[in-house]
Amino acid sequence: MAKGSSSSSSGSSSGSAAGSGSGSSSGYTTTSSGTNSQGNHYCSRDYGSGAQNDNSYHYSNCDGSYYYSNPNGSTYYNNGNGESRYNPGN
Repeated sequence: MAKGSSSSSSGSSSGSAAGSGSGSSSGYTTTSSGTNSQGNHYCSRDYGSGAQNDNSYHYSNCDGSYYYSNPNGSTYYNNGNGESRYNPGN
């Protein structure tokens, strides 16, 4: 899957997400993750002070859509129906 995400978010990841982060050897630390009351998955990651975007996260919704906000500032959105949008960021 391409890393990235879009400025559009038709699927919503609102709701409380349960879970806590853990260390990773992949260059990031998961700061929170879980599933909200609507059944949508959410994961937030800290890539350190060198990341352009200090609020990197992704979510996937029950309708098949998903959204990535990446540490390089890019975003990627897929609506789950074959349409996607990529924004390279700054």
